[in-house]
Amino acid sequence: MRKLKIKNNEVAFYAMGGLGEIGKNMYCVQFQDEIIIIDCGVLFPEDELLGVDYVIQNYDYLVENKDKIKGIFITHGHEDHIGGLPFFLQKVNAPIYAGPFAMSLIRGKLEEKHLLKNAELHEINEFDTVHFKKLWVSFFRTTHSIPDTLGVAVHTPQGTIVQTGDFKFDLTPVGHLPGPNFQQMAKLGEEGVLLLTSDSTNAERPEFTKSERWVDIHIRRIFERIKGRIIFASFASNVYRLREASDAALKQGRKIAVFGRSMENAITAGQELGYLHIPEDALIDQNDINSYPPEKVMIMCTGSQGEPMAALSRIANGTHRQIAIQPGDTVVFSSNPIPGNTTSVNALINKLEEDGAEVIHGYVNNIHTSGHGGQVDEELMLRLMKPKFFAPVHGEYRMQKIHTKLAELTGVPMDHSFVLANGDVLALTKDTCRVADHIETASDVYIDGRDAGDTVGNPEIRERRMLSEEGVVTAIAVVDLKDYQIVAGPDIVSRGFVYMHESQELIKAANHEVFWAILNTFKNHQHVDRRAINRTIVSRLQKLLFEWTGRRPVIIPMVTILNADEEGQGSDLQRDVHHNARRTNSRPKHKAKNGAANNESDKSRPRPHRRSRPTAKKNAQPVATEK
Repeated sequence: MRKLKIKNNEVAFYAMGGLGEIGKNMYCVQFQDEIIIIDCGVLFPEDELLGVDYVIQNYDYLVENKDKIKGIFITHGHEDHIGGLPFFLQKVNAPIYAGPFAMSLIRGKLEEKHLLKNAELHEINEFDTVHFKKLWVSFFRTTHSIPDTLGVAVHTPQGTIVQTGDFKFDLTPVGHLPGPNFQQMAKLGEEGVLLLTSDSTNAERPEFTKSERWVDIHIRRIFERIKGRIIFASFASNVYRLREASDAALKQGRKIAVFGRSMENAITAGQELGYLHIPEDALIDQNDINSYPPEKVMIMCTGSQGEPMAALSRIANGTHRQIAIQPGDTVVFSSNPIPGNTTSVNALINKLEEDGAEVIHGYVNNIHTSGHGGQVDEELMLRLMKPKFFAPVHGEYRMQKIHTKLAELTGVPMDHSFVLANGDVLALTKDTCRVADHIETASDVYIDGRDAGDTVGNPEIRERRMLSEEGVVTAIAVVDLKDYQIVAGPDIVSRGFVYMHESQELIKAANHEVFWAILNTFKNHQHVDRRAINRTIVSRLQKLLFEWTGRRPVIIPMVTILNADEEGQGSDLQRDVHHNARRTNSRPKHKAKNGAANNESDKSRPRPHRRSRPTAKKNAQPVATEK
């Protein structure tokens, strides 16, 4: 079991995710044999992580110390704070504490993964406290772009460690919902905060983030001037924004149709908890949209981030079963692209405009405001909490660094602020704070599938990237190891590398190279097996293709062995795969010369007699040496 390198009287703070990045938030407070976890989120992959669905934390340290985990405390219901729970609970079945709206979303997630039955769930509010033997936890209300957001205070023998969660100070929330509880925050500050860990997302913006009330006013004004059908796209979890849009639509006498599973779930949860007030007769079935005049319909859908399979993208591409863009439609994007999505969002807007819709989007139309506080909000939080030590979280490095400068302006000495990385362990006493250890396993895990075991590593990502950039070439042949002859082939198949019909000269040269590679293997090896043949094919074909094209495709030898010895010929397929992948990724030691790479002695040899392809062989062994 991995133990932290801290003193017995020290309390530790560390992050398994959420530092140097915006996503996969997971923060831990540990004192002796008790661990409190705050949030368990996912990070959505960048474009270069081909085929990856989610990025989660490496849970190894927490799994090894699972008996110390007292609970997972959730600040709010966004994916970067709760999306990892189904994966973590497959390894550690820890109790979960969350506010009403977040708990509603968590139940849906766990039910979908068949984990709800065994989960231990506790719904909390801002006035609750949760006590353990050595630690206890309290909460304070904040405001964000989702209901029921909470800050978490972990009370330890050395002092209180506060995690703000995502926040801004919205003094005029929509729907007469409660604002931030300044009294609770100020009380924590007066009692003494040992360490404040605070949201750094908007640390670069010298502003006080605008209220949702400001967006509500502009949405109403925009809706009043729209005469045709409205298609409203937003984050499904932004229930405040959904309330603003639905209230404005109902005021105009519009019916509302909902598209997208996450949007349907959010509206159901919002209705049940009282955050939305959409009359039952105002919600219409998706198939009944065309039964109403366009000016009497609003469609609420997912896809504001340009996701290819979301409802809005399918509408724009004409692949949606119920909806197509019509002249007079107005599409309202009530969100801004998150980092990495700008290109896809712009492409979606262009497509909608081409289809004849009017598109309203972005800050320029005053229909979006951030859920994260700017510099003024962050300074106010620091003034309220008055921490002895400070560690900015939930932000990239430059954001964290700027946040420490804001802390200095509010009275926190610069040497009392720590810009940490995932895995860094901060050890604290009442008077001291130091970086004492680093958890090496606090790294990214790539999920390609639905479960915690559906992971891929960096080698697979590199191979996928190589396949996408360079393509694949397959060399197919049938060889007889009894007579040492090529029975059929070799044949070359290219996918994503070159267009075969326009590259006949290269394909012919590649065929010739594989032919002589196999014959050389017969001649130069006392004991010939498929691994030796595969190695030679990959080596020689890789060199030839680089000389001709300057590119290095993935090369897959598919060699069928006839009359192989029982012993020694059933080579390990997986070893062949990794060997060939390594050879494919390697660079030639010397710069290739012009011309073909065929050995001169190969060219001078007479071509051996090639028998016709046999109709069947009992001992034929087809082998594919690539995943």
